[in-house]
Amino acid sequence: MCVKLCAAILARGMTKRTSAAERAEGERRRLGRMLRLERALWRAGLTEVAGVDEVGVGPLAGPVVAAAVVFSPGTEIPGVDDSKRLSPRRREALAEIICARAAAIGIGIGSLEDIAQLNIYHAALEAMRRAVGALPRPPERVLVDARTIPGLAMPQDAYVKGDGLSFCIAAASIVAKTHRDRLMTELDGAYPGYGFAAHKGYDTPAHRAALARLGPCPAHRMSYRTVRDLCGAPRAAG
Repeated sequence: MCVKLCAAILARGMTKRTSAAERAEGERRRLGRMLRLERALWRAGLTEVAGVDEVGVGPLAGPVVAAAVVFSPGTEIPGVDDSKRLSPRRREALAEIICARAAAIGIGIGSLEDIAQLNIYHAALEAMRRAVGALPRPPERVLVDARTIPGLAMPQDAYVKGDGLSFCIAAASIVAKTHRDRLMTELDGAYPGYGFAAHKGYDTPAHRAALARLGPCPAHRMSYRTVRDLCGAPRAAG
C-alpha cells in the first residue's frame, strides 16, 4: 500500500513538472514567433527598431495614447503579448519590466482638441507620430499596428493585428494601455461619479447612465455623437 501511494505521489509530481516544462516550451515558441520580425531586422544590422501602437480610439472620454518602444537586439521578455489578451495586473507587471529593459520609450498623446479637430482616426495617427518623435533618437525602422504613420522620415512597416505578431508592437500596446489607464484613473479623481477608473472612458452601460444623469464633463469627447445624444446636446447642423 505504501509503495503504491509513494508511486502515485511521484507520478503526480512528474506530471506537474512535465506540465510546467511544456508550458515553458510553449511560451518559448510563442515568443519566438513574436520576435520573428525583430530578429530578421536585427540580423540585417538594424539596432534600433521601434514598435508603435495606440489605444483609446473607442472610448467616449479621455485622450488617445500611443507608445513607441525600442529594444536592444536580442532582448526577450516572456509574457509580452497583445495588451488585450492580458489581465490588468499582468499588463502592469509587464509594463514595469518593459520600461526597465527597453532601450527607449516614447509616449504620444492625442488630446480632446486633436480628436475634435482632426477626427479620432487622424488624432490616433498624430499620437503615434508624437510617440516616435518622443524617442531620444530617431529609430532606423518602425513597425506599426495596421497603419502607416504620416510624417516619418524612416522606413516603416504596417502589420494587420501587429500587436499579436510583433514583440515590440505588443510591448508598445502594453505601455500605451497602462499609461492611458493611469490617466483615466487620474480623471476619475478629478471628475468623480462617471466611473472612469473602472471603465476607462469606454462606452459601457454604467458610463452611459452616468452621462445621462450628470451630463458631460471636460474629459468627454463632445465631438462624438453618442456623447451629445446621451447628454441631450444639440447635434451639429448637417
